[in-house]
Amino acid sequence: MDHLENRTLLTIITEAAIEHALLKDLEKLGIKGYTVSDVRGRGSRGVRDATWGEAANIRVEVICQREVALKALQFIQDKFYQNYAMISFLQEVEVLRPEKF
Repeated sequence: MDHLENRTLLTIITEAAIEHALLKDLEKLGIKGYTVSDVRGRGSRGVRDATWGEAANIRVEVICQREVALKALQFIQDKFYQNYAMISFLQEVEVLRPEKF
């Protein structure tokens, strides 16, 4: 197996309504790539059902250098947390082909 390197996985779960703005901001912060999934669940703001556009949620996953993840986390907290249903968290991961991240 090739050499594994450490990176950070930033996961953001939020309202689908802000997807375009969020992704644009992440790119400006130096994020090279991301994965977006439609998700549903229940939390402090009640049940979020992905079948209705107004209540749909997305999960954005980004693997990057820790410094970039921390910068992005601070930015989304400052810009989005007060007005949108959003959670985010970091996990340390090991990746092959680290140059992609």
